[in-house]
Amino acid sequence: MKKHQHNLKEMQQLSRTVGYLDSPERIKAFPPKELLQMLPIKKTDNILDLGAGTGYLAITAAQMVDGLVYALDMNPKMLDIIESKAQDENITNIQLVKGSIDDIPLPDNSIDIVLASLVLHEVSPLSKTIKQIKRVLKEGGYFLCVEFEKTESVLDGPPMHIRIPSANMEEELINAGFSIIQKLFPSDLLYIFIVKK
Repeated sequence: MKKHQHNLKEMQQLSRTVGYLDSPERIKAFPPKELLQMLPIKKTDNILDLGAGTGYLAITAAQMVDGLVYALDMNPKMLDIIESKAQDENITNIQLVKGSIDDIPLPDNSIDIVLASLVLHEVSPLSKTIKQIKRVLKEGGYFLCVEFEKTESVLDGPPMHIRIPSANMEEELINAGFSIIQKLFPSDLLYIFIVKK
């Protein structure tokens, strides 16, 4: 009985997470197509979506390229959601990858564009994950990072102690050898970096 209760609780939590990740408010505040159009995506590109969640970016990215879109997530339930969305929309170029973003199970120099939307605050140390991102990116490849700003005035989002201030993120990216192409602050809550290897 206890196991059943635990599973029910887990399902409710997952349902809330999915509800937020796919909410109309999030899509309106943060349209995936607009975000992806900030990058010089080519039809032939292979894209990696780190911590792909419900496929918020991966599904749209797969509609923009003929290359492969790798949707990487640790949670097999999230990968199931992406798979079912891809089937519903007849998308055949998404490759589901169960794995951790700090140990990406893909070869060196295999990816044209890496996406990390609101996931890097969950890893520690950050430098290890950024090195992994650089490793899988091809020379001249792009990395799009969207994160929560560490500002006390905004209470939405993850707990303050795990957020990464934009100045720290910038320092980590430069230390890893990335060139910063663009820095955007769409709101007090979020920042976006577009960087190039």
